[in-house]
Amino acid sequence: MGKEKSVIPFILAGIMLYGPYAWCFIRKEPTEGYGLSWTLDRKGLKETLLAITLTLAPLTPLAMRWPGNDLPRSLPSNTVLTLLAAGAVAAVVEEVFFRGWIQTLLSKRTNRNISIVATALLFAMAHLFLKLHWLRFATFFPGLVMGILRDRHRSVAPSAIYHFAGNIWSIWFFPNIPI
Repeated sequence: MGKEKSVIPFILAGIMLYGPYAWCFIRKEPTEGYGLSWTLDRKGLKETLLAITLTLAPLTPLAMRWPGNDLPRSLPSNTVLTLLAAGAVAAVVEEVFFRGWIQTLLSKRTNRNISIVATALLFAMAHLFLKLHWLRFATFFPGLVMGILRDRHRSVAPSAIYHFAGNIWSIWFFPNIPI
């Protein structure tokens, strides 16, 4: 039973990653129409780095004083590499699914702002399924930022970079509540 249960996240990740591309293929729609392109121009990179600076930097002093945070941390290099890989994979998979596919589908049925907010809400609720903790709902707010980046640049690359930075930040400061 344990082995079958451990494969479920990989199956889910595969569906979330390849499902939107399969959707486009079956419907004969261009993936670019769903922001499923991986383009990043200078403006997109600047805005992504600015968003990271304006959102994560101000939260860092709060996180450093958060109850139970023993800083500075020291982790073995193989653990750091594993966390970096996990943060990158989660960012790519979730951005393709939420910002690339879901946000585009919603924006075809409603206006851009509602699609960004609704996608951020779905994104936050999905994080609650993994582990119920009030702090996990905070993913709603970076979900808004990622939605705006995806909408402005018509690509999931800026939102995936922001997502990766947010994953690494949250894993470092809140390792017992992986977001």
